[in-house]
Amino acid sequence: MSNVPRLTTIVLFPILASLLLPILPRGGSRIIRWYTLGICILEFSLITYIFYCHFQFESQFIQLIETSNWINSIHFHWILGIDGLSMSLILLTGFVTTLATLAAWPITRNTRLFHFSMLVMYSGQIGLFASRDILLFFFMWELELIPVYLLLCLWGGKRRPYSATKFVSYTAGGSIFLLVAALTTSFYGNEVPSFDIQDLMSKSYPISLEIALYSGFLIAYAVKLPIFPFHTWLPDTHGEAHYSTCMLLAGILPKMGGYGLIRINLELLTHAHLIFRSWLILLGATQIVYASLASMSQRNLKRRIAYSSISHMGFVAIGIASSTDAGINGAISQMISHGLIGAALFFLAGTCYDRTRTPFLDELGGIATPMPKLFTTFSAFSLASLALPGMSGFVSELLVFMGVVASEQYSFLFKAEITVLAATGTVLASIYLLSMLRRMFYGYRLSNESNPYLIDFGPREIFTSTCFFLPILGIGSYPNLILSLWNSEVLSILFSYSDIK
Repeated sequence: MSNVPRLTTIVLFPILASLLLPILPRGGSRIIRWYTLGICILEFSLITYIFYCHFQFESQFIQLIETSNWINSIHFHWILGIDGLSMSLILLTGFVTTLATLAAWPITRNTRLFHFSMLVMYSGQIGLFASRDILLFFFMWELELIPVYLLLCLWGGKRRPYSATKFVSYTAGGSIFLLVAALTTSFYGNEVPSFDIQDLMSKSYPISLEIALYSGFLIAYAVKLPIFPFHTWLPDTHGEAHYSTCMLLAGILPKMGGYGLIRINLELLTHAHLIFRSWLILLGATQIVYASLASMSQRNLKRRIAYSSISHMGFVAIGIASSTDAGINGAISQMISHGLIGAALFFLAGTCYDRTRTPFLDELGGIATPMPKLFTTFSAFSLASLALPGMSGFVSELLVFMGVVASEQYSFLFKAEITVLAATGTVLASIYLLSMLRRMFYGYRLSNESNPYLIDFGPREIFTSTCFFLPILGIGSYPNLILSLWNSEVLSILFSYSDIK
């Protein structure tokens, strides 16, 4: 059993299963939906099995390494491995994708292509988090591009082709920088290139080259995370995409950028990170306030939540740039927390649209009376998003704040400015989220008589919401539930920085 390629299995299983979709019996989308949901449940079960039975919690080293030659002529190897950081994001991917598949149940048009795209995207994201070869990392980064484009272009609002094109333009543009930087790190100083991330960690570069490499990687990750000013694709995309696609875009896609920022920039390019971190933390703090203000001005419900996501990703940038134990732990936990809360909010926004037939807040109002279950769940997740104590968001943001304050690399005045900006964003989050709830659920605008679609949550919606809420509450009540997964990895990263300070 020790020779079983467990990681290769979970990477390839969804995409191989998607190849059977065209040959499934015709005659409705019901079989397609059940088949895809079954594949997602089985894949998540395999991930959970690997986590509980083969993953060593206290180890700071890469585990379950699998290596095989892929393209010998260019020394391209299939290298997979996991640690606490990648394992936590793989678990998040499996969890959110399974629930997004359940959320996509109402889709009846081109269901084969829709679920095929979801499964291919699933494989690409698992593969990226498990990659230990920088060229394989880039391959997985690009693999999810085509299915996301299809999901955006074929299902959603009237301006979906524009939003899909904008997404591809931004992502493909960032990918150019990623590819050039990856090839440069691999070829520099070697007659024979090595794409193995473990080998790249032992390399050193001239500081000018390292700064250029860091900049290239940062641009690519800034598009995905996103970081201001590379964020403008995200509100347009979320505003037009189907809400099941939004769940994947909010729950998983930005975490690819955060993961790359930690795995490549923070671990491989340590000297350049020391130079860039002050700017990165300033960008993160600015982004929190800017996106919060932009969210307050949005009429479209999903666009308001989208700007809220951009604001919350600012905490990830600050935490990574703080270069402290608390800050980096806070950044990673914020990625997990937002993956759950953001996906849940987009699910609720979509189910609300299915019933009210309008995405605009000024056309809503008074729906708490006909739909009390929707009101209760939307209120709970909104409170989680504004970092209510006892919820996962509170723990994440608190750790980031503590990381900034505890950092010895910044002056007192700089830390005070960053703390005030981030705290301002937290206050603004309360304003735009509570205002959103007031405009949606209070007043007398909509009723069952004026809109016959105002039917409260059914079993599918209640089950999905409950699945999201339980880990949010669990992490908020006992943060070590997830912090213990990657704490040894964070300490290892900080130890490498202690040698060069």
